[in-house]
Amino acid sequence: MFDVGFSELLIIAVVALLVLGPERLPKAARFTGLWIRKARAQWYSVKSELELELAQEEMKKHLQDVENSIKAPVQALTDDLQQSEADINHEFEAVAEAASSGHRSEAGNTAAEMDVPPEAATPAPDGPVDERPAEDGPDDTHPKQGALW
Repeated sequence: MFDVGFSELLIIAVVALLVLGPERLPKAARFTGLWIRKARAQWYSVKSELELELAQEEMKKHLQDVENSIKAPVQALTDDLQQSEADINHEFEAVAEAASSGHRSEAGNTAAEMDVPPEAATPAPDGPVDERPAEDGPDDTHPKQGALW
């Protein structure tokens, strides 16, 4: 840092010995060493605090970038979901209206043309439903009542 070599230290020690004398030199050296240690400790403390703050700022920036990179796709998906839900509700209302009134929908299709299941197009009966085909004549494909096979 100051680029002080051995010869410069030797000259400083000789001058200090001549100025202070042999009685006060050890006490002055301890005092100087104490202040140098305190200055170094203070410098390292400030340095570590600055490094910690810089690391925290970098971490906050990184987390903010990650949060922004996550928010954009989530917002896009939310918008798409809301649009799809609105489209489905609109189509459902159009199909339900066409099925109940028998009129053509906004697209010009009737309920039958829009592949609406028969259950949605006609109301369900209140009583039991016989799902057997109507018999026009003798039919061997369906067993008769009371048959053992």
